[in-house]
Amino acid sequence: MAYETIRYEVGEQILTVTLNQPEKLNACTGTMERELIDAFDRADKDDEIRAIIVTGEGRAFCAGADLSLGADTFDADARSGPVKRLPIGAVDYSDPNVRDSGGQLTLQIFKCLKPVIAAVNGPAVGIGVTMQLAMDIRIASEAARFGFVFSQRGVVPEAASSWFLPRIVGIAQALEWCYSGRVFGAGEALAGRLISKVVPPDQLLPTARVLARDIAEKAAPVSVALIRQMMWRMLGADDPMEAHKIDSRAMYTRGRSADSKEGVMAFLEKRSAVFKDTVPADLPDFFPWWTERGYK
Repeated sequence: MAYETIRYEVGEQILTVTLNQPEKLNACTGTMERELIDAFDRADKDDEIRAIIVTGEGRAFCAGADLSLGADTFDADARSGPVKRLPIGAVDYSDPNVRDSGGQLTLQIFKCLKPVIAAVNGPAVGIGVTMQLAMDIRIASEAARFGFVFSQRGVVPEAASSWFLPRIVGIAQALEWCYSGRVFGAGEALAGRLISKVVPPDQLLPTARVLARDIAEKAAPVSVALIRQMMWRMLGADDPMEAHKIDSRAMYTRGRSADSKEGVMAFLEKRSAVFKDTVPADLPDFFPWWTERGYK
């Protein structure tokens, strides 16, 4: 796919995805969502990519949804035609056109096999902040601003954020931000645990790249892919036994792997490890385990 609204750049085993509509403050469109979904799918299939950074061009990360349709911006029937109806006249909610496109993006990020770092360079509101929730680490510039503005637009938080946000910041903080819909600064985002670090604007991408390089150069890619999915998916587990089952499978398969032997010997020999197993080629045979329970 040729990209119109994002840049896709790979260097030193790091993919940098840049939202690239600065004249519109990187406002999110259907095209941008489709391109981001494609970019994450493409990255998953590329063994060379060990980490992903997402940032914005210009002074904004993403100013939210493109509001050029005015009053019809959030009206799915107006955007793409009437959804299907049941014989009794009620909406057929199984119609794919009912699905929230922002949620389709965050679910793609959630399934990603590579660690994802958000480098938030400026305002990030609406989908501009909810798309970040499925990313693993969020670093912000001092110029960053955040806002879950949905209540002020007469809609609700989308992009599966009702699942992600309370798990990241806690239910009380999530509700305060979403009820009010107010925009807040990087300091408040840090205090509320939405982000992990605030840095000067000129240090944002260098800071993100140092972290990405540390992962790319020192961590076993298959281990990282498993850790990412184990941590995220266990957030919904109802008993620690679920984690024990997956831990046991992962430790058994990885413990017998060439990567495990290399990691131990490199430590004992006081040298850098050279991990040769790749993603997705060398993921264990139980992956993806959640499909056993009907998950997708």
